[in-house]
Amino acid sequence: MQMEEALRAFIEYLQIEKNASIYTIHSYTHDIEDFFDFSRQQNMQDFAAVSYVLVRKYLVECNQKKLAKSTIARKLSSLRSFYRFLMREGVIAENPFVLVATPKKEKKLPKVLYVDEIEQLLAQPDLSTPLGLRDRAILEVLYASGMRVGELVGLELNSLDLQVGTALVFGKGAKERYVPLGRPAMAALQQYLVKGRPQLASNDHEKHLFLNFRGGPLTARSVRRMLDKMIQQTSIYLKVSPHTLRHSFATHLLDAGADLRTVQELLGHVNISTTQIYTHVSNERLRQVYRQAHPRA
Repeated sequence: MQMEEALRAFIEYLQIEKNASIYTIHSYTHDIEDFFDFSRQQNMQDFAAVSYVLVRKYLVECNQKKLAKSTIARKLSSLRSFYRFLMREGVIAENPFVLVATPKKEKKLPKVLYVDEIEQLLAQPDLSTPLGLRDRAILEVLYASGMRVGELVGLELNSLDLQVGTALVFGKGAKERYVPLGRPAMAALQQYLVKGRPQLASNDHEKHLFLNFRGGPLTARSVRRMLDKMIQQTSIYLKVSPHTLRHSFATHLLDAGADLRTVQELLGHVNISTTQIYTHVSNERLRQVYRQAHPRA
């Protein structure tokens, strides 16, 4: 079995048996193809002959490229899964990635915006244009729901329940969850649906909620570019991504007294340990306020 043929079979397995999202499949494909390229540079044409020594060389190159530990850990996870699949199919006898330790991820507290900074950001879109109405709705929905940017761009018109004020989101592993949107987000969506989206839509058959200027589905990259532009118009100096709004959503809920289990459900985290990082963020913000406000801090 050739490398490309094996990868196609693995992707089919992810789609059919694992019901993986398009973003997960893209990530796996990128990581595995990157390792294929490295193997060929090492004159290794048969992936079944990949050894522990070659894997170590690959990790050395990743470190020389100064890749983040989280990126290296993700690549190793992708390759372990791929080689497990090959073993299951009887293509190889051993998994060379089993003996490789995953680098410990650096523990960094997520950056969050203060409530007044969120308000400043939400005020930036030009509501006299269809794109401005769309951008305001996007920002409101991201902050009101805490959804991931990939989940946002995957929303379809029938994902919304405007009567109840919720959206059906397909998260990691194609897991479904309902998220509340709140009154400001619902108002922004209503404005966009009435005055903005009809002017952007190129046909009546497009199901996606958020559209680009050509009338097609919006991409995660486009949302990031839009957010970069909005941030440049504010006095916010923090580097902000769509995930910053997700972090801010969770932190502000905990600051206001929400319990951790509720925040876990809203974020779609499988393990509560993933959500617990936000308790550390809240504690750090408390210490920061104390240092700034107390005369003998």
